[in-house]
Amino acid sequence: MEFINQFPAFLLIFVRVTSFFITMPIFSYRNIPTIYKLGLGFFLAWMMFLTLDPPHIPINSTYYLLIFKEVFIGVTIGLVAMTLLYAIQVAGGFIDMTMGFMIANVIDPQTGAQSPLIGGYLYTFALLFLLAMDGHHLLLDGIFYSYQFIPLEQLFIPFGNESLIYHIVTTFNTMIIIALQMAIPIVGSLFLVNVTLGMISRAVPQMNVFVVGLPLQISVGLILITIFLPVFFMMVRNLFDKIIITMRILMQLIGGV
Repeated sequence: MEFINQFPAFLLIFVRVTSFFITMPIFSYRNIPTIYKLGLGFFLAWMMFLTLDPPHIPINSTYYLLIFKEVFIGVTIGLVAMTLLYAIQVAGGFIDMTMGFMIANVIDPQTGAQSPLIGGYLYTFALLFLLAMDGHHLLLDGIFYSYQFIPLEQLFIPFGNESLIYHIVTTFNTMIIIALQMAIPIVGSLFLVNVTLGMISRAVPQMNVFVVGLPLQISVGLILITIFLPVFFMMVRNLFDKIIITMRILMQLIGGV
């Protein structure tokens, strides 16, 4: 009987956890069966229900607003984390544009859409690095500790808070900056290769630069990527720390902490 009285609170926890899985990195992959996501969400929601000791929430007209609020919180916080992680894809797009790989794209398992070739390559390394660092556990910790900042019974979200809007806009700005920082070493080096080819074409007009240029750019680009990988992993690690901090600040702003 006690669980029946607490079932509305358990349902709200289950809605927030499964909403996280819609947009959160790794857990939102389309090639993961939906039944597995629901099972994991139910398992996590049950553990959180037993740990958090949620208050009694009656089922009335306000309860449905709480459901929509939980969906919004889960999707928004997961989307913010996913947006920062997509900086790797954007950086790969910049590199592909310079190397000449934009003519070939691959399918991104996250969205099912086409993504840059080098972007998918670096993104796969980043996800493996995330798993090796137990980053997926940190994301699950973010779900659990979200109830410290945003209680179940909180009904309204402070959309009028300027700090909340500013934080979301700053997150997108940070994603572009991180993407440029990742791509600049390779893009800048390939730019120097293009400048060198231009000087050669002026000095030796008989040379067909268009035939030599593309294979040279690809070869130099692949060598630079191999050299750049250790630095890339350092930047990815800082990116993961940035994701956790951004999620925490967003939850504090939504909860009015």
